[in-house]
This record gives sequence, structure tokens and C-alpha cells, in this order.
Amino acid sequence: MRNFAIIEAPSVLGHIPTHLGVARMPEALLKAGLAERLGARHAGRVESPPWREERDPQTHIMNPHAINEYSISLANKVGEVLDKGEFPVVIGGDCSILLGTLLGLRRRGRFGLFYLDGHADFYEAEKNPISGAASASDLGYATGRGPAVVADIEGRRPLLRDDDVVLFGYRDGAIQARNRCQPIPEDLLAYNRNEVRILGTETAAEEAVAHLTRVDGPEGFWIHVDVDVLDQGIMWACDHPQPDGFSWDDLATTLRTAMQSPQAIGIQFTIYNPDMDPGHLSGRGLAGTIARALAPFGQRQVG
Repeated sequence: MRNFAIIEAPSVLGHIPTHLGVARMPEALLKAGLAERLGARHAGRVESPPWREERDPQTHIMNPHAINEYSISLANKVGEVLDKGEFPVVIGGDCSILLGTLLGLRRRGRFGLFYLDGHADFYEAEKNPISGAASASDLGYATGRGPAVVADIEGRRPLLRDDDVVLFGYRDGAIQARNRCQPIPEDLLAYNRNEVRILGTETAAEEAVAHLTRVDGPEGFWIHVDVDVLDQGIMWACDHPQPDGFSWDDLATTLRTAMQSPQAIGIQFTIYNPDMDPGHLSGRGLAGTIARALAPFGQRQVG
């Protein structure tokens, strides 16, 4: 059983100016009762430096030095939670928070990543189609590809080995090709949305977890959920909604399968924008699905 501890990580340093409402994702999910439903301790909030729209002329990235600074602060908080023997549940914010959560793990050893996302997030900075936003490149940076300020934080490049990553549920292959995104590495295990459908969600998730827990693999793995992995019919409150995504049941099945492994060490959720969800239907659905998937693995706490 896990002792869940929620960390608020409302950074939008890797995001675009029209969707800064993702900074309010933690408040929205907490208001929906997520902490109580998980029996989770509130472990604190990591505030970010100010967001600026201008691209850095050297790296072509928005806010690269602030992202570096924030990643270190978030890594410190993740480390504190892990040191208590707790299971971090990190609520973003945009996907660039991945660099901070993984830095917290990299300081401790070799860890893997189960990456649920509607996009591969592997753009090189100079080819990034959304104005240098690190949230479109975070998986590339985490695997050591990119300018040192974001890809070699604390001199720990890479935060992840290619073969310790599973990309799961992405469906932007045509967009990647049109924007000349760098190819997904051969050693990185990738299941696009159609492959997950053909295999069946549970079978595909079991294969993913088996890869991350192989004998010669990492010590444990982190789970990343960008809510745009969900179908736009149920999750419209995100920056790049797409059709043909996961259902709530698909997400719950995938998370339950991952949580069954004792090597799952923490989880994060990103990109839900309450400003785009005036009736809070997507937000309530998300909070309910997270609780349904994770609560059976938790140990209720006080405080």
C-alpha cells in the first residue's frame, strides 16, 4: 500500500500564452476532493519563477533558465516526499515539470518513465512548432537531447535512458512528420494510440510495465499523464485536444496496471486547464478517474 502525498507544481514556464490557466490545475483537482479521495497528505506547493513569452536567443526556448531553476526546486520537494517513504502525486502545471520530477529520481539512481501523452513531445528547440514551449520537447530534453540548460540540469544528462522509457497512447504522428520532429529513438518503446487499441489497453499496459520492470532495467519507474492523451469528447480543457484518444476507462485501466507494480514510484498529471472547463465536467471526470485508479493502492492518512 502507498502513502500518497500531493505536490502542487503549477509551473507554466514551458507553455504558451493562450493556455496559462493550467497553473490552476492543482486548485481545481483539490477542490474536486482529490486529496480526500486518495487519503493523501498535502506535501506543499512549489511556486515557479515568473513566466516570460520571449524565446531565449541562444536556445530558442522560452524560459530555459527559469525551467532549470524550477526543476531543481521541484526535485528537492520530490526527494523530500520519497525520503518519507511516500508516493508523490504531482499536479501540474505543464509538461516541463517532468524535468524536475525526473531530476529528483536521477539523484537517487536509474529510473524509468511510463509516459502517457497524446503527443511524443520530442521536438528539437529550433523546430518546435509552438513558439519554443518546452512542453513540446520535454521528453527529448529528459533523454538528454537539447541545450544543456534544460537537458543537462546539474550535469546529470540524461535523466532517462532511451530504453527506460515507454511512450504510450500518442497520436500526433502526422503532425510530427509535417513539422520535421526528430524521430523517436529505436530503443525507446513506443505504443501509438492505434497500437494500444489493437492490443487492448490492459495488454498494452502490461507489456509496458513488463518492459520497465525487466531484470536488467531501471530500479523503478515514474508515471506521467498529460491529459491530452484522453479523447477530446471528454477532455476538451487542454491546449491541444484531439479526437480518438483514451476513454476514462482506458486511463483507469492503464493506471491500475501500472500501480500494481511495486516498482511504480510516483505519478504526475499535467495540462488540464480549468479556464477552458466552465462547467468543470472534464475536471470532475479527471479527479474521479484518478481516485478510482489510485485509491485502491493507498493507505489513508491524516493531515
